[in-house]
Amino acid sequence: MIDRPYVIINSAMTIDGKIATKKGDSKISSKDDLVRVHKLRASVDAIMVGINTILIDDPSLKVKYCEGKNPIRIVVDSKARTPIDSRIISDKSAPTVIAVTKKAPIDRINKLKEAGAKVIVCGEGEKVDLTILLKSLKDMGIKSILVEGGGNINWSVISQGFFDELQVTIGPFIVGGKDSITLVEGNGFEKMEEGIKVKLHKVEQHGDEVVLIYKPLR
Repeated sequence: MIDRPYVIINSAMTIDGKIATKKGDSKISSKDDLVRVHKLRASVDAIMVGINTILIDDPSLKVKYCEGKNPIRIVVDSKARTPIDSRIISDKSAPTVIAVTKKAPIDRINKLKEAGAKVIVCGEGEKVDLTILLKSLKDMGIKSILVEGGGNINWSVISQGFFDELQVTIGPFIVGGKDSITLVEGNGFEKMEEGIKVKLHKVEQHGDEVVLIYKPLR
């Protein structure tokens, strides 16, 4: 067990388990649910997303629907592909940390640093080593992280057991499609018994939405 921050994964999905359509439309949450999510943002030290979220949605990752501080923004971006003109870089309301690997082009790393981002090198492989990243973030004084990424970052965090809560809003939509993005992507497990076991901790209903809060079985 590594010494790491407390990690909450939050996502909204359709009844059939999709977090976005094949075109990347992920507008599932109601206004009430967005308020809940932004209260979560305001309660943590940092918010983490994957590079695909930045490239597709260009979010600012700020607190908008309630009062509170803006969390530190963390992007898991192995190849340093975060655009210099993205809102997460141009908006200076909170620090931005970009996690890359040693294979990331040095010119891209330097441009991100020049733009004001902090760059952390986490591993030598194709993907960011989450063990190194989470320990580095803990060493920076970050005690809690909200993961709001897509299916790939969810897989990386969940499959390695690096989470303490999973909060999922089920919205009243069915979109179908084998190319739509699911809550957890990645390679997946081959057998059900290999899957990550969780325990239902709490259920909340808001209109036609249901929020399920799970905690992992240790």
